[in-house]
Amino acid sequence: MRDVIAEVEKWRAQGKEVAVATVVRVWGSAPRPPGSKLVISSAGEMAGSVSGGCVEGAVFQEAQEVLASGRAKRLTFGVSNEDAWAVGLSCGGEIQILVELLEEIPYLTLKGALDKDQLVAEATVLTGPGLGRKAFLWPDGLRIGELGSSALDSLFPEAATRCFGTFGAEVATMEEGAAPATSPAEIFVQAHAPRPQLIVVGAVHTASPLVSFAKTLGFHTVVVDPRETFASPERFPHADLLLAQWPQEAFSGLSFNEATYLAVLSHDPKIDQPALEGVLRQPLRYIGALGSKKTHKKRVAALKDAGFSEQEIGRIHAPIGLHLGGRRPEEIAVAIIAQMIAASHGVA
Repeated sequence: MRDVIAEVEKWRAQGKEVAVATVVRVWGSAPRPPGSKLVISSAGEMAGSVSGGCVEGAVFQEAQEVLASGRAKRLTFGVSNEDAWAVGLSCGGEIQILVELLEEIPYLTLKGALDKDQLVAEATVLTGPGLGRKAFLWPDGLRIGELGSSALDSLFPEAATRCFGTFGAEVATMEEGAAPATSPAEIFVQAHAPRPQLIVVGAVHTASPLVSFAKTLGFHTVVVDPRETFASPERFPHADLLLAQWPQEAFSGLSFNEATYLAVLSHDPKIDQPALEGVLRQPLRYIGALGSKKTHKKRVAALKDAGFSEQEIGRIHAPIGLHLGGRRPEEIAVAIIAQMIAASHGVA
């Protein structure tokens, strides 16, 4: 939703109604993953994508009916092999899409979480008379909205936990026997993640390409190093924020959440150690530290002496990055960003 919210806000300010089409399921090859959105205004404007172009026209037509009636629709499209090649696929597939009218209270609930960079899970009923009904759940257990039945509500927390772990989306189906076989109860659960932020501690050579890669992927980038010769605007003109400060000082002015990634690169324990101590009890998505296994062994001992548990210390990826065999700064940066991507999907 974050990708299309600017257009939605513009249309709402102009008094237009909005329909939202969301990919809820895919079978076979598909150009867009579950959770992808296309928004359509009552004036016929569009933003976003649900298929890369092959079903947008049909979805647009269905959205006109939803805008007129206010009733949500669940659509299924088969993508032929011929059409699949046209949108860059290797084979055909099937896409299931929910088209619904944007309702103010659920929208403002979600927008509020996005504006505050909070991780939140959204559940939407996919079956029965409650089609389109919504509820929201935060990692701390805060919940807003009900799905219409205790059975549907019971599906939500476990599915939300899985989606929190992958920043993904899934369809949760009521256990067999809990609903009539002809009409299984289903909800679509999607995790809406905060905007990703990369904090690099240590303005070393590898940090420059790492910041470039991260910005290409949409990260807000912060570089921290108390050595002003290293943390200079001339060396890091592409960083969003450059802090020539010690980590303790810099971190006091930064916020951390489930979409924050930390790369500790200075290879100087006077800088690295306080940086790690400052985040190990924060809800970061990824923590990585440069250094050999021998260096990390010393680091672990120092962190234990500082009172950190094995579980907390075990969050550190060290040596940092996937093992790709590269030695150049740019290659090391690729290995780090690849490991961060894996962590973002819950596989690292």
